Amino acid sequence: MTIPATTSSGAPADPSAGADRPALVVVLHGTRSPAGSEDAELLRRRVCDRLPGTRVDVGWVDVHEETLERTLPAAGPAIVVPAFLSAGHHVTHDIPTAIERTHGRARTTSHVGPDLDPALRDRLTELGPLGDGVVLAPAGSNHERANRGTRATAERLSALLGRPVEVGFFHSAHPSPAEALARLRTAGAEDVSVATNVLLPGLSQKRIAALGLPTTRPIGVHEALIEAIVRRHLAALPHRPY
Repeated sequence: MTIPATTSSGAPADPSAGADRPALVVVLHGTRSPAGSEDAELLRRRVCDRLPGTRVDVGWVDVHEETLERTLPAAGPAIVVPAFLSAGHHVTHDIPTAIERTHGRARTTSHVGPDLDPALRDRLTELGPLGDGVVLAPAGSNHERANRGTRATAERLSALLGRPVEVGFFHSAHPSPAEALARLRTAGAEDVSVATNVLLPGLSQKRIAALGLPTTRPIGVHEALIEAIVRRHLAALPHRPY
């Protein structure tokens, strides 16, 4: 999704204002959900509002035809922020590969996942009074490093909430959400909620809903996500021209 920066009203930003600044490319996985695509554009606009004069684009690594490899050449010199919750194959391979083909005109930051614990907490709060256990439901990865990162998120969230949090992967890894729920039940939890650990709406919601438990909506366009993206972009700004 390569769209010149705009203001929140939709009016084009002054193209000369950011002429000497790298663009910001927010990288997302991709979704077949129209609601997910709408959230992606809303996220782009919200980030753009925080960075006046900076071109802000969205680059996809899967599902969409407008992949990151197509977005980067149009963006020019750019800082790439992976809007991913863990460092799986897309973060460790696909994004660096696309950046390598820019011949030094783009650089990447760390993924945003470690900064989104407050967003997970807020989504749980939206469900009402919190019970005595939480299933954290991410997609899962074939890369154990990414899954370890998700388990670390569960540990931090447990400390934040003061309640046990078990990870239940709904794709690519184990334990499953049902197995995570069983672990909590065995430990004595009776009132369990599910924290949907994905950014955008998609098929994950149907899979997680099969548990029949109170379930949060995806993280979506939360202030913690916007702040994580903006902070990484500003920290990565070069001290000299590209």
